[in-house]
Amino acid sequence: MTAPFWETKTLEEMTQKEWESLCDGCAKCCLHKFIDDENEEAQAPTDYINANEQIHYTNIVCSLLNTKKCECTQYAKRTELVPDCVQLTKANLKDIFFMPTSCAYRRLHEGRGLPSWHPLLNKGKKHVMHKNGMSVRNKTVFETDVDLDAFEDYIAIWPLEDLD
Repeated sequence: MTAPFWETKTLEEMTQKEWESLCDGCAKCCLHKFIDDENEEAQAPTDYINANEQIHYTNIVCSLLNTKKCECTQYAKRTELVPDCVQLTKANLKDIFFMPTSCAYRRLHEGRGLPSWHPLLNKGKKHVMHKNGMSVRNKTVFETDVDLDAFEDYIAIWPLEDLD
């Protein structure tokens, strides 16, 4: 029996099709996040996190997300429509700090393998992921429905959960 590609190839060696199939579709990357930095006056996107900083996830989600399917409704144009949307690539994988610890890309990058609930281990289906509460389904509020200046009121710890 041949070992699955994610066990025999590095992330850099994977084809684009293999790379894309690693996404579990949890949509946690679509959550608004912020870095707690008391020294910074203005809010702005960043490509790095300092040692003394911590990333906080909220339950506020991008308005392009279909929260039932956990899929972007404008996937092909997402980075055009939402300039702050980060497309994870092999080139920016080193800056993976903004992805949740349960993210397949992050797990493989850190040498932890895929979790048992990942769709690739469940005939391509997301039901085990949803059942285990590892997606954003039924946990979010759209960015258009909240006052984004009060984002601290929406801090969530569930995006940090990482089973097995």
